[in-house]
Amino acid sequence: MKKNVRSAALGLLGFAVVFAAQPAAADAGFQKWVASFRGVAASNGVSGATFDRAFRGVTAPDPEVLEKARYQPEFTAPVWDYFDNRVHEDSIAVGRQMARQWKPWLDRIERQYGVDRHILLAIWSMESNYGEILKNDKVMRNVVRSLSTLAYADKRRAKFARSQLVAALKILQSGDIDESHLTGSWAGAMGHTQFIPTSYQAYAVDADGNGKRDIWNSVPDALATAANLLRKNGWQAGKSWGYEVTLPPGRKFPGGSMSLSKWQSIGVVRARNKPFPSPSDNAELKVLDGREGPAFLMTKNFFVLKRYNNADKYALAVGLLADEIAGYGGLVRDWNRPFTKLSFEEKQELQKHLLTLGYYDGKIDGKIGSGSRSAIVAVQQALGLQPDGHPSKEVLSRLRER
Repeated sequence: MKKNVRSAALGLLGFAVVFAAQPAAADAGFQKWVASFRGVAASNGVSGATFDRAFRGVTAPDPEVLEKARYQPEFTAPVWDYFDNRVHEDSIAVGRQMARQWKPWLDRIERQYGVDRHILLAIWSMESNYGEILKNDKVMRNVVRSLSTLAYADKRRAKFARSQLVAALKILQSGDIDESHLTGSWAGAMGHTQFIPTSYQAYAVDADGNGKRDIWNSVPDALATAANLLRKNGWQAGKSWGYEVTLPPGRKFPGGSMSLSKWQSIGVVRARNKPFPSPSDNAELKVLDGREGPAFLMTKNFFVLKRYNNADKYALAVGLLADEIAGYGGLVRDWNRPFTKLSFEEKQELQKHLLTLGYYDGKIDGKIGSGSRSAIVAVQQALGLQPDGHPSKEVLSRLRER
């Protein structure tokens, strides 16, 4: 017992020495919390050397992490907005390019895990824009600092953050990545396919055989890790995530799951009048945009996708984008928008007009987020239009006339 107490005391002394050398701007309360967390880390098998390495230079909470944790968007995006920003000409074209570029690896991963390559490409697009987000220093942050910040200062996320922080320290201790490259989102999601540390521990794969499970720098490792997650959660090889369907007018439908053939017997028909390849498979009806929007019968793989992100919109966006990348075509029945849709290039043009006129100061990326919507509202007001914030043909046409 005395030996353990002495070791702990020496560890805390060493920790104090490390922090004594830090800048005066360091947060004393945060440093005290970190010192106390050292014992938690040790009890979970994290060495003192790993702990000191991880926290070197981490002397205060990250204010931007707390700002993002507190941020609650005022604008509740309608369903079409979610899909328009994720399934579009650019994400499809880049997905097809990546399918060609990474074909040998996708062949191997698909053979080993039984997960369709287009699903993996769609997840890669959704999670990190095919890795582009990893190049953005304003988005990627020190995972240890981010999770420590949440554990220390965010009561709602403290329990989650503590468990993820222990896992992140173990990842560092494993040698899969060094402390300078252990980066992630403000909430600790990491790498090309945005795994939180505990999910990384459960599913990470060294696909390229270099001895490290490196989802930050190795695309094969990242895609295989995503495939491993899906397979271990019940992905059915050779099966679809679901099907767009046409509903007969005026009929109410039962909730829950039943066979595709049963759905067909009560008037639900696959879009484009195609047959269901496996009529005995069970499926559940999902209508995310009401009876006026597209309807879908979701099979088991849709619900496996929700193990990646537990949201219907996310899983459906992955499925729709995967189908587009594969060349199967888009929706037969589009989302129920109250305006005429712009193409991806036209959205970029709209943003350029808004930038030139001084209403917008964000990226010209074709994605209509809160900044773009606020700018559209302002220009609509200036033009005497209804200020609904929609990226419509009508707004773009008026701006072209100026």
